[in-house]
Amino acid sequence: AGHGVEECPACDAGGYSFKHGSPGGPERRRVARIEGKFLHLIFSPRGGIEGVLLEHDGRPVQLVFEKHDELSPLRFEPLRGGQDVVVEARPAGPSAKGDAEHPVFDHVRLISVDGLKPVRPKAAGAAYQGVVARLNYARHGAANGVVLDTGDFIHIRPDGMARLRLRVGDEVAADGDAQLLSTGAGWAVEATRVNGKKLSA
Repeated sequence: AGHGVEECPACDAGGYSFKHGSPGGPERRRVARIEGKFLHLIFSPRGGIEGVLLEHDGRPVQLVFEKHDELSPLRFEPLRGGQDVVVEARPAGPSAKGDAEHPVFDHVRLISVDGLKPVRPKAAGAAYQGVVARLNYARHGAANGVVLDTGDFIHIRPDGMARLRLRVGDEVAADGDAQLLSTGAGWAVEATRVNGKKLSA
């Protein structure tokens, strides 16, 4: 049986729990929540990571990344075979190149690994670089960080923002521990160093 927060008996098929897309929308627009085990990465002919293979209900399921998706490979690359994962994906549908040997889905986002939100380990050097697209604000209204054109949110805290005086258009190179944003569009970085300056804990 499928698993997930949005079960739909009318559209549950193949052991996957589907969310509805637009009302009356085609099956290919529905998003499936898949719980399974990570098996291994899948490589492209050029050596890049173009997807992963999972095990769901005892059978393989292939997730395919979008061609220009640079974040998804980074999220799956550290995983080890056998780890429990929960993902959202859309059925890929038939291919003009022939039949698949197992179900194939277009990857949407990685929800959890071993029951925890995906985390990107701290890396040496400036792991997060980009241009400030907008400022972010704390609940009391003070700027507490920046959102880069890469989609990453660099949390600097109001005292750090006052010290750095970052503005839209500034280049930023930051380092720190990070976890995936709830939108899946980037990383939330607890900055320890920004543009070569160490921040207070």
